[in-house]
Amino acid sequence: VQLQASGGGLVQPGESLKLSCAASGRTFSSYGMGWFRQAPGKEREFVATISWSGSTTAYVDSVKGRFTISRDNSKNTVYLRMNSLKPEDTAVYYCAARSSSIGKMTQQAYEYWGQGTLVTVSS
Repeated sequence: VQLQASGGGLVQPGESLKLSCAASGRTFSSYGMGWFRQAPGKEREFVATISWSGSTTAYVDSVKGRFTISRDNSKNTVYLRMNSLKPEDTAVYYCAARSSSIGKMTQQAYEYWGQGTLVTVSS
């Protein structure tokens, strides 16, 4: 599975962005997917995960109520809608896939990673 993340950019606090992660491969619909981020000088951390069907999602506490993960299996794409962005959301965002229908919060559970897309929140 190859993953291509896109949609990052420079926004002001309070604004929104929608990240996309396009996946290759015919078995995308059977993969659990996740978004992670790495801020400057910090370790990469979990952001959100979604099951193969989209019926189960989970988020890190700091983004609950502001971020929404979703997927369109017909387009082999997973999304991360980010609202009310804050400067502390500034990071490189990575999408990841695991060959299991269930999403996980731990990085070690994911076998495939995209290249990352930079999100900068600054006034």
